[in-house]
Amino acid sequence: MVGADSDDHSPATRLVTGGRRADWTGTPSEPGAVVSPPVWRASTHLYPDIAALNAGKPNEDGHFYYGRRGSPTQWALADALTALEPGAAGTVLYPSGVSALAGALMAVLRPGDVLLMTDNAYEPTRNLGRGLLRDFGIETRWFDPQDPAAFTAAIDDRCKAVLLESPGSLTLEVQDVPALTAAARASGLAVVLDNTWAGPLGFAALEHGADISVMSLTKHVGGHSDLMLGSASAGEAFYAKLRRTAQGLGLVVSPDDASLALRGLRTMGVRLERETASAAALAAWLEQQPQIARVLCPMLPGSPGHALWARDFTGGCGLFSIVFKGKDGKARDAFIDGLGLFGIGYSWGGFESLVTPVDPAKLRTASPWPLRDMDNADRFGVRLSIGLEDPADLQADLAHGLAAWDAA
Repeated sequence: MVGADSDDHSPATRLVTGGRRADWTGTPSEPGAVVSPPVWRASTHLYPDIAALNAGKPNEDGHFYYGRRGSPTQWALADALTALEPGAAGTVLYPSGVSALAGALMAVLRPGDVLLMTDNAYEPTRNLGRGLLRDFGIETRWFDPQDPAAFTAAIDDRCKAVLLESPGSLTLEVQDVPALTAAARASGLAVVLDNTWAGPLGFAALEHGADISVMSLTKHVGGHSDLMLGSASAGEAFYAKLRRTAQGLGLVVSPDDASLALRGLRTMGVRLERETASAAALAAWLEQQPQIARVLCPMLPGSPGHALWARDFTGGCGLFSIVFKGKDGKARDAFIDGLGLFGIGYSWGGFESLVTPVDPAKLRTASPWPLRDMDNADRFGVRLSIGLEDPADLQADLAHGLAAWDAA
């Protein structure tokens, strides 16, 4: 949906005002009659006569045509997301974050092309390279996320796109996005960035050189662990490619889920502030605990990637990882089972805190995980997603988990 809100309001204000066009929140006789766009559930859009059916351009954004093209509920969410992404001309919605990544990559790659993928990418993203893209005749090559020179050296004539994820959602490695995108653009590569960790409030993806900014809206935008959605935002040329590919695949999101995402978007700013502050405090506390070998949190001074985060980012979130000193997987499991406030689940960005085990070493292809061989042994870690609970309660819970690790 082509973005509105092209004024000078701050992102915090746009979170509140985005997508609330008067004709989407009321009727012709009473425009703007309600605060939020209602849920428009419809497969069929009706016309009063043939003249109306033939009028206008049926595939324009915001034009009633058929349910697969959307309705004010979906248009409002896309409009609001576009307004948050500096440089974006439009946003396409997808049924999940993985669907958004797949849609973005299929929009810029063709059979015979090569995709360069960062080696710290989310496992389902890696699976796209090993599965769907391979089946369509597209080769994926992985590169070291911390080595821009090696990335530049890997580019050849068949390379047409690069996928970045910064920070990586398991190892939290921060990439030098401006350097990587400059090298990619010099060689004519399209740049797709998974920007779910920071989102547009914490990292302006397009302004830092990305062509397409992808988010899993399931995480921070939804914020309540009750929906699955994804998005891809881009400037004029790449937005047209995204839209054409999504329409060709027949992709459409539920208006009910779009409405839930709009609701979550309104409070995303204050939730992120609280989660980020709590995560930073807990990361600093964990760094001092004798059981912890390393805290992987770019917001923490001294943590890997902090210098790049401080240079390029304007915000963070509640997601970070920790690596234990010694012991084995059973001790790590005891730590997780010893927690009471942290749910065990594969997501993040919701109002509740979560924990999962992480074993990044076995996922790497082009580069070893830097912490794997700190003492010539595998390192066991966990990923923490900090929610809205009182950080003092979360700290006490983590202390209980560390005691269980000690006893294992």
